[in-house]
Amino acid sequence: MSIRIGTAGWTLPKQSAALFAEEGSHLERYASRLSFVEVNSSFHRPHRRTTWERWARSVPQDFRFAVKMPKSITHETKLVNTGALLLPFFDEISGLGEKLGPVLVQLPPKLAFEEGTVRDFFGVLRELRTGDTVCEPRHASWFGGRADRLLREFDIARVAADPSKGSPRAAEPAGSAHLRYWRLHGAPRTYYSDYSDAFLQAIAERVRQQPETPTWVVFDNTALGHATPNALRLCELLQVM
Repeated sequence: MSIRIGTAGWTLPKQSAALFAEEGSHLERYASRLSFVEVNSSFHRPHRRTTWERWARSVPQDFRFAVKMPKSITHETKLVNTGALLLPFFDEISGLGEKLGPVLVQLPPKLAFEEGTVRDFFGVLRELRTGDTVCEPRHASWFGGRADRLLREFDIARVAADPSKGSPRAAEPAGSAHLRYWRLHGAPRTYYSDYSDAFLQAIAERVRQQPETPTWVVFDNTALGHATPNALRLCELLQVM
């Protein structure tokens, strides 16, 4: 599947619940209509490997989980000397097996691009994990040529975010040519705003422009339950599950 559409977390808002399977856990019901989910709880706390294994067993074979990297790595140590933190994180999420999708590295808005630090971090990361990795920087210094070249060197995809933080270029996917990843947080009010049909049609058109590139679109405007209907509408526009 080259296009995957999902939401941040698998909570089913009341206004959309009837559109999913009637039986099963929330995750099982969610997976009856959407092809991946972004797990954000991993940013705040670790989960036992057995928890990841249980989640993997409860979804169809072609379902995938994108997983957000812990804040201890991205926000507290700020990418410095992270090997001892990356090891247990990757061990935990390996419980997902083949259902593990991209790992998301979301950076704090004040974290500037420092080539030596970033090179060391991604070097260690790539020693431990060769799979899909995406990065959402939010400081203006990350949207220049040096950062783009380094992301491509390590095959890291730069997230296309809405609203774009740090630079207008943040709205466009960059980095690795093998993967595109959109994070749609809601605009104008982050996490709360609904997306118009015109916006969703524009996103669908951008996705169609590179049909051969694996593309992931996650809706993070969950606060008022808009993420789920927005995701389902985009599925309809792109004719995917």
